[in-house]
Amino acid sequence: MATNVLIVDYSWSGTTAKLATALEQVTGGTKVDLTVAPGTFPNDMYATNDVASEQMASGKLPELTNTLPDLTAFDVILVGGPVWAAHVATPVRTFLKQLQGYAGTVAPFYTDAGTPGTYEQDFASLVSSAKVARGVGMTAGDLANAQDRLTTWWENFK
Repeated sequence: MATNVLIVDYSWSGTTAKLATALEQVTGGTKVDLTVAPGTFPNDMYATNDVASEQMASGKLPELTNTLPDLTAFDVILVGGPVWAAHVATPVRTFLKQLQGYAGTVAPFYTDAGTPGTYEQDFASLVSSAKVARGVGMTAGDLANAQDRLTTWWENFK
């Protein structure tokens, strides 16, 4: 199937970045970390939730500070981020806005504290033009078995 895979992730704590690195190994894709300006989010999880809630309510999402490759060069884009109150993290939301018009396949991967809630539905609602495939989520405790779980997920994905 897809020969050109882009793995894009935003990782507030480093957990999603570990999952993205494992996906890079499983898929052979190109990995890009989404970044925001220093100080955008506090170091405290609860304070970060408050900032993200305010960003979502106001519609003022954080700007990404890194350059992205030509997204149309990829058949599949795997988009990762932490689950924030059952929703897509605001930096990932910013990235998903850039996927308007993308005609390939997009799938979420995410990390959570054990309660992803409606994360995948929220993700799918933000990507209107692309085909959205079933994603994969893990907790920090699942990362020990990430390689096996991701390999199984990817084999079923293809």
